Amino acid sequence: MLHSIPWKLLVIVPILVILAIPTFIYGAHAGSNILPSVTSVFYKLSNISNMATPTPHPAFATVLPQVGSIHTTVSDGDSCDSLLAYRMHMYSSSQVFSDANPDTVKQLSNDVGQDCHRLQPDMTVTLSPQYPLVAISGVLTKIAAMTALQVLPTPLIKVQSTDEYTPDCSGGCMLTIRMNPEVSLHLTVHTELALHPGDWIWAQAMLPRKSIPGFGNYPYADPHSSLNNLSLRACDFQANDTHDDNSQVCSQLDPNTIDIDGGSWLFGVTGSNALDHWRYKISAPAGTQVLVWLTDSNGTLTYHPGDPVYRYDAASHLYVNF
Repeated sequence: MLHSIPWKLLVIVPILVILAIPTFIYGAHAGSNILPSVTSVFYKLSNISNMATPTPHPAFATVLPQVGSIHTTVSDGDSCDSLLAYRMHMYSSSQVFSDANPDTVKQLSNDVGQDCHRLQPDMTVTLSPQYPLVAISGVLTKIAAMTALQVLPTPLIKVQSTDEYTPDCSGGCMLTIRMNPEVSLHLTVHTELALHPGDWIWAQAMLPRKSIPGFGNYPYADPHSSLNNLSLRACDFQANDTHDDNSQVCSQLDPNTIDIDGGSWLFGVTGSNALDHWRYKISAPAGTQVLVWLTDSNGTLTYHPGDPVYRYDAASHLYVNF
C-alpha cells in the first residue's frame, strides 16, 4: 500500500500538516481580534447619535440691558395723556393716570418732570416705557421647584432607574440664570421641557415695577434697579435649541397692557447672544443697549422695521434716537 503512494506525496503531506496547524492557530487568533474591531468601526460610523456634538453655548454678554427713559419735546396741543398714547403706545394712560385719583397724576407729573396741567409747547418731558420687558439669555445654574414635594410612603423601596432625573417645572420652577460672570438673576417659568444645569436659556421677562404707595398699577420700572439678583417672570421660553411652544406668551403675564397697546416695549442688547436670537433685525453694532417697540401679532411679539427703537446714551443716562 505504501509502495502504491507516490513518494512525493509522502513528503508533501507532512510538510503541509506542519504549516497548516500554526497557520490555523494564528489565523483564528487574529480573526477573533480583527472581526470585532471591524464591526465596532462600522457600528460607530452608522450610529449618528454617538457622533452628534452639542451646540456650543453663546459667549456671555459683556453688556446687559439697561432700564431707562426717553426725552421728547412738547408740541402745541399736547397733554400728558396724548404724549403717552401717541409716543409711548400707552392707550390706557387715561385709566392709569386719572384725575379721579389725583395722586396718580401727581406721580406722573413727577415722572415726566413737568406739571401735567401746565404743559407748554417746547417743554422737555421724560417718558418711560410702561410694563417693560427685558431680553434674558444665560446659563442655567440652579433649578428650584415651586411645588411641594409629594410625601412618599415608608418603608422606601429603592428602584434602580437609568433615566436622568429632571425637576417637573410644569407647575413652576425658580431658575437661577447667570447672564455673565458677575450677574445672576432668578426666573420663574412654567414649562414641560426637561431642564438641566448647564442649559443655555433664552427668555423674555417682565421687569418688576417700582413700588409706589397707594398706586398698585404703577406701570414703570425703577431705572436705578440692577438686574443682579432680581426675580422676574418669564415668557417666550427656550432651553438650548428647543422653544417651548406651550410656555406663557408675554401678554399672559399680569399686569400688562400688551393687548390694549398692541405690543410692548423691550429692553435688550444687540448681538448674536442677545436680540439677534429673536431675529430682531436692528441696525446697530453688537453690544448696543436698546429700547425697542415690539408689535403683538397673534400673541407673538415682533419688530417691524420703522417701529420706534432707541439706543442708550451713557452720558445722559437716557435713550436717544439713532
